[in-house]
Amino acid sequence: MTAVKPVRGTYDILPEAMRAHRHVVDTARTVAARYGYDEMSTPVFEFTEVFKRSLGDTSDVVTKEMYTFSPKGGEQITLRPEATAGIARAFISGGLANQLPLKFFYTGPMFRYERPQKGRQRQFHQIDVELLGVAEPLGDVEIVAVGAQILRELDVLERTTLELNTLGDPESRRAYRAVLVNYFKSYSNRLSEDSLARLDRNPLRILDSKDEGDRQLVAGAPLFGDYLNEYSRDYFERVRAGLDALGIAYEVNPRLVRGLDYYTHTAFEFTTRELGAQGAVLAGGRYDGLIETLGGRATPGIGWAAGVERLAMMVSEKPKAKRPIAVVPAEAEAELDALKLAQRLRREGFTVDLGFSGNLSKRMKRASKINAAAVVILREDGLARDVVTVRDFETGEEEVPLTAMADRLARYQ
Repeated sequence: MTAVKPVRGTYDILPEAMRAHRHVVDTARTVAARYGYDEMSTPVFEFTEVFKRSLGDTSDVVTKEMYTFSPKGGEQITLRPEATAGIARAFISGGLANQLPLKFFYTGPMFRYERPQKGRQRQFHQIDVELLGVAEPLGDVEIVAVGAQILRELDVLERTTLELNTLGDPESRRAYRAVLVNYFKSYSNRLSEDSLARLDRNPLRILDSKDEGDRQLVAGAPLFGDYLNEYSRDYFERVRAGLDALGIAYEVNPRLVRGLDYYTHTAFEFTTRELGAQGAVLAGGRYDGLIETLGGRATPGIGWAAGVERLAMMVSEKPKAKRPIAVVPAEAEAELDALKLAQRLRREGFTVDLGFSGNLSKRMKRASKINAAAVVILREDGLARDVVTVRDFETGEEEVPLTAMADRLARYQ
């Protein structure tokens, strides 16, 4: 019976996994805030045209991976496969052009129809950082630095490699595009069907092809760096100088590209060998032409996205559940007092477990099972004197006045 199973490519995030998931998101949110990035969100679905125009009609995401449907109104709606397009749309529809520069942090689920594998599901989660309205190389440096700091605080930075490249300005891109088309046309009989379709419309996407025959041709293709104009070379040098000044190590990868024409200058990925074929854990680049492509005024932008699930798999020290304080009535007559005390302690900021049934022995076993930091035992004779028994599994028992409970339990917060 399939109804009681999750849909293929989706999974339940149960408490232990959720703690790791939340650790990644909370760390990213905290670091991004230090750099001045405000959190925002957009709807989980957009008009399909938003993604077609931003991701390109020939991209694998648009042609093969989007979840698109038509509701009763007849419009085509797509579950978001990534965040940047929605943020750019929000920038335009929200009339934010007079508020530049803008710094956004974003997190949420994304959806792509692709073959599920380690680190890749059909519903997955991303963290995303975007900087709009800054055209200078220092913007590129800061965006990379935010990502590096998040990875550092997750204790995974040393297990990744920052790969860096430049896509140049539009003039450099046009020069390279012409050379690339001529090169691949001379091997058109060996290109895959997908790459042939992209040859005239989007030849840079061929450089990302996963087809083995295409990859052999890509290995001999001209390099982007050989066709950069002076401005683009200087821009890239300034980005590299900024990263060097911050001590952020990188390797220049001349094969690292972004296929759409609105991408310019810096492209980068933090990659790892720990996740098999899914090596990129955080990737981004400059997209100065995106907002104009979507119908807004020309606005520079740069950002990155990272997979929460992939980062959570890399985190060595998995977050543990907070150890609660167990409140245990020794007799049935003390249950309401236990209920009131548990509520009071929760209001004062303590994590409290209150069992719902069982005698003292069973409740103590439960306290041990949930790894309680301490147990507060309520007995009728003690309540008559306004005292309870606090049992610490390491230091033993002591009677504590009810009025001093917060001070006595503060060590367990």
